[in-house]
Amino acid sequence: MAGGGGGGGLSPLGPTPPMWYHRDLSRAAAEELLARAGRDGSFLVRDSESVSGAYALCVLFQKHVHTYRILPDDEGFLAVQTSQGVQPKRFKTLPELVSLYLQPSQGLVTTLLYTVDREETAVTDDRDYSDGEDEKPPLPPRSASTSTPPGPETPTESAPAANGLSTISHEYLKGSYALDLDAVKQGASSLPHLNKTLVASCKRLNGEVDKVLSGLEILSKVFDQQSAFMVSKMIQQSVNQGGDQELENLVTKLAILKDLLSSIEKKALKALQDMSLSSPCSLPLFSTRHSKAIPVQAFEVKLDVYLAELTKIGKSQKYTLSVDVEGGRLVVMKKVKDNQEDWTTFTHDKIRQLIKSQRVQNKLGIVFEKEKDKSQRKDFIFASAKKREAFCQLLQLMKNKHSNQDEPDMISLFIGTWNMGSVPSPKSVASWVLCRGLGKTLDEMTVTIPHDLYVFGTQENSVCDREWVESLRATLKEQTELDYKPIAVQTLWNIKLAVLVKPEHENRISHVGMSSVKTGIANTLGNKGAVGVSFMFNGTSFGFVNCHLTSGNEKIARRNQNYLDILRLLSLGDKQLNSFDISLRFTHLFWLGDLNYRLDMDIQEILNYINRKEFEPLLKVDQLNLEREKNKVFLRFAEEEISFPPTYRYERGSRDTYVWQKQKATGMRTNVPSWCDRILWKSYPETHTVCNSYGCTDDIVTSDHSPVFATFEVGVTSQFVSKKGLPKSSEQAYIEFESIEAIVKTASRTKFFIEFYSTCLEEFKKSYENDSQNSDNINFLRVGWSNKQLTTLKPLLSEIEYLQDQHLLLTVKSVDGYESYGECVLALKSMIGSTAQQFHTYLSHRGEETGNIRGSMRVRVPAERMGTRERLYEWISVDNDETGGPKGKSTMVSRVGHEYVKQSVVRKPLGELGKVSEEGERSIKEETAARPKQDTSDSDSSISKNSYNNPAYYILEGVPNQSAAALSPELLPSPTSTNPPAAKVLPPSSGARTKPTSAPSGPPHSPRPAAGQESLSEEDGGAGMVGAHGGTGSTLNRPPPDFPPPPLPKGALEMVAEAPFNKPRSLYPDLTEVRIPTAGPGGPVVIGEGFRRGGVGAGGLDDQSCSVLQMAKTLSDTEFPGQPPRAPSAPPPHRGQPMGLGLEACRTFPPRNPIPESIAEDMPEEALWGSSSSSLSVGESSVGEWLQRLGLERYEQGLLHNGWDDLEFLSDITEEDLEEAGVLDSTHKKILLESLRQQQK
Repeated sequence: MAGGGGGGGLSPLGPTPPMWYHRDLSRAAAEELLARAGRDGSFLVRDSESVSGAYALCVLFQKHVHTYRILPDDEGFLAVQTSQGVQPKRFKTLPELVSLYLQPSQGLVTTLLYTVDREETAVTDDRDYSDGEDEKPPLPPRSASTSTPPGPETPTESAPAANGLSTISHEYLKGSYALDLDAVKQGASSLPHLNKTLVASCKRLNGEVDKVLSGLEILSKVFDQQSAFMVSKMIQQSVNQGGDQELENLVTKLAILKDLLSSIEKKALKALQDMSLSSPCSLPLFSTRHSKAIPVQAFEVKLDVYLAELTKIGKSQKYTLSVDVEGGRLVVMKKVKDNQEDWTTFTHDKIRQLIKSQRVQNKLGIVFEKEKDKSQRKDFIFASAKKREAFCQLLQLMKNKHSNQDEPDMISLFIGTWNMGSVPSPKSVASWVLCRGLGKTLDEMTVTIPHDLYVFGTQENSVCDREWVESLRATLKEQTELDYKPIAVQTLWNIKLAVLVKPEHENRISHVGMSSVKTGIANTLGNKGAVGVSFMFNGTSFGFVNCHLTSGNEKIARRNQNYLDILRLLSLGDKQLNSFDISLRFTHLFWLGDLNYRLDMDIQEILNYINRKEFEPLLKVDQLNLEREKNKVFLRFAEEEISFPPTYRYERGSRDTYVWQKQKATGMRTNVPSWCDRILWKSYPETHTVCNSYGCTDDIVTSDHSPVFATFEVGVTSQFVSKKGLPKSSEQAYIEFESIEAIVKTASRTKFFIEFYSTCLEEFKKSYENDSQNSDNINFLRVGWSNKQLTTLKPLLSEIEYLQDQHLLLTVKSVDGYESYGECVLALKSMIGSTAQQFHTYLSHRGEETGNIRGSMRVRVPAERMGTRERLYEWISVDNDETGGPKGKSTMVSRVGHEYVKQSVVRKPLGELGKVSEEGERSIKEETAARPKQDTSDSDSSISKNSYNNPAYYILEGVPNQSAAALSPELLPSPTSTNPPAAKVLPPSSGARTKPTSAPSGPPHSPRPAAGQESLSEEDGGAGMVGAHGGTGSTLNRPPPDFPPPPLPKGALEMVAEAPFNKPRSLYPDLTEVRIPTAGPGGPVVIGEGFRRGGVGAGGLDDQSCSVLQMAKTLSDTEFPGQPPRAPSAPPPHRGQPMGLGLEACRTFPPRNPIPESIAEDMPEEALWGSSSSSLSVGESSVGEWLQRLGLERYEQGLLHNGWDDLEFLSDITEEDLEEAGVLDSTHKKILLESLRQQQK
């Protein structure tokens, strides 16, 4: 007996299953339904999430949900899982089992009394009536090699193949066998039903054989012309095969394949031997062509001079920068008098660093190596931000081309999506491939540089797979002169996904996987759905999903469900990670397609805004943005800013007119212009992902959709080979946990354990059961694991260079049902060090945020394994060089997390972050010198990383839009951002009270900010938004650490605003010490009216958020008892970990506009900095002695030259001052500032 599987189709309980059976309902949704029922004895049955073919019986008793597993045995009988030694009661069917437990005293916590019925949805709800698509979906195309034609006999891809085949065989023996027997009795000489069964059983084999033959076709043409004709003939026949011939053709193909495999090596050897004898020096005729050489590109720039240099009369400030990618040189040419030129040539290895200005979008600093250990920085102003980006891209390409590394650190991706409208594409789609058109496009200097990977997603594509792929390859060859290799093509009806790779990378691709999910009518038709492709590029996993979701302006909920079904059912990636949905299985996941989300606005208003090219108001009513804001879909995904007009629905043949009305049989239908075609992505924390372009073409007019394109820079890792071999016991690295604490959104009171997965582990590991557990609120459970419950993990390799690229996946599972209650991912990079580091992130399950987890861990690396190197993408950093935010649109900010909203220009006051007292993810310690300003140390509470205000802040993620309508403007955080900035303040000292800056009010939910508001400078916000290469002063595009939440509702902050904490508190309180107040009105905190609606009673939940809001409110007011910090000291400088950021810079850039004091005033200094002890205490009498003690004596000359010759005055030095003095290494700057701060104490 198999479980429902969630894909639709026939239920295992027959065509009309009992109403208490909810098929593949999620655990969280089941708890929600039972909570609404509210009566003890309410129950339902759903499919088990942990065991295929099993069920879960969920019963409500005393406001807690109890879950019992119903497991099938070897004979197919069902039984409720019992304690050891108790004889289970076995039943043939699920209704029989349930009927027994409707009787009293059968061993459950209570008798089953009240059924909780499932909500039936009409099939007609799935039909797409409202747009230009056909009411009756077209039949699927017959595809030779890339997909299985759908049919009732085809097993679902998410089910094991063996189960599907055995089912087909059983069906024959039970039914069709008798028909064949009757036919034989009447004299028949064939068995048509058996033949049909065999064809269905071999369907998947047929497709695999086609793929193998297609792959060997070119080899047979070169080395074995005799068999080549037969191979080509069989491939051609497979396209048109069917009926009785299908099985016969398969047998013939297998015979040809056997002969080809057994003979081709001998024939290839003979051909190569003959070639070597006849022409020893000639290249083989099938050699790969190289791409055309990149010409020298020149950029006209101006030197950015300081005020003091303006007095130097007669010096021209105009320069020309010429980039010779092929030669590996940069020529800096200055124009002088009489048309003479003064030029200097720098080879690629003499260019030390590129530093992008975050405020001035067309400004770039270049650090040149002049002599040994001496460098010079020059700042140049480019003609535009796009020119600056093109220059950086060319220099990166030059660095990569002349690198002595065997494997790349970074690759470039093109991703395109296009609904082709069921008509063939035009002869040329060059503008799509070259990213020419509207929106954020590439500069013409770099537009023809070939990308490493091309990913094409199409919908309503009626072209056959082979013809479509060959047309794409021809287009790419025409533009790049390279023969791109198709590594995967996956098709579901007319939804196609093709991935092509540069020839030089073909051998770096492995573990290719493909899958598809149908979400059409009743989840059985493939006219809507998704196709996916996954693979490894060296040591980095990639996933790509192309989908076509339900159409229609009003079908938002259906589209949301389509997304969740695809997320759960698409079978891609490492099979060991089945506990995780696909959003956590890949280092980089890209999701593209015709998502079909529309604009909620009157058609005439939409047209007026489009005519004026004002897209901001439209993006605020974009359904996808609104649903993401409510965390209904694409949790923590990113999307680049949209700056191009809606891509649907155009009049075919032009791009001048939107056709928004269509006469249908059901009446006139309206299709408002909308951004249906989108590209989003999600990457692991502390990885590099930068979106360089996002736009649409304006000259491809065959469809009513315009093609959309995006390009990315993505960091990759190599298959690491240890130079020292496997570690000895004395050289073994360890991953150790001090404690883990979690708050899980559940009404269950079971025990939990944690499973740990990682590619750096030989196998997954499990913790013991949690040893602490408490809650006074039925909707939430706090669980904790101490050190003795947590296992120590041993990585396969111990080199820091290997470990800093690794990630750890955690899933919190219940002991009773072995089902996941939440999953998360942690980067090991920030955890490396001699002392434990804090982590804090969210838990999610099936696309929904379900909890919050934090703890303390460390990755111990032996000293002899500490060597590392700079990555190519760390070579470019972002500099917060001015006090203001950026002016003009930022081309640098890559959108991470679920941040389709740009960061508000409003400065986030410490008042907000101080009040909330939680460290959030700012506890994550920064790892390399290449990320100077992205984050602060884990002990700095005054520069907070996000707006978490309590351990259960995550529960506000699902709050509907209206919940934040009454937000107090002065308390409102800026919209969700990568790193919500905080104002710098002085550390508290005796007699000094901190007055943080205040923030002007901003819109509560601004789906898109105005131009130029994407990032703040360091002076305005500590850790500002990440730039094009990752973070402030960084080249790493790190997702929010891990991902900040949305704005707080007013109720969650008002109590904190009215009554600031009046006693010192620990920065990292144990969750076990935080008492969750009772949810009812009688609790210790008076709940406002907005939180009392429905209480936590049975039937009053409003959009699943009332109890959530109440919980958040009470937890916001919870007082956290103090405890000693867990990280007593900073790690040694040689670890490459930045120290705490000195706050003295605030004296140079003081906070403006004071607001009421924050909690930071009442915190002891130890709480702010982690510990009063430090290895950097200063007692020297001179600058030289001080630097010598720190091992940074190289900076003495620069500091003295700039006038910093007295330790007393050094207390006022800022990061900008240090840079001017030659301190460009971010880690060194933080060490110096931290040391000065300690000296002040």
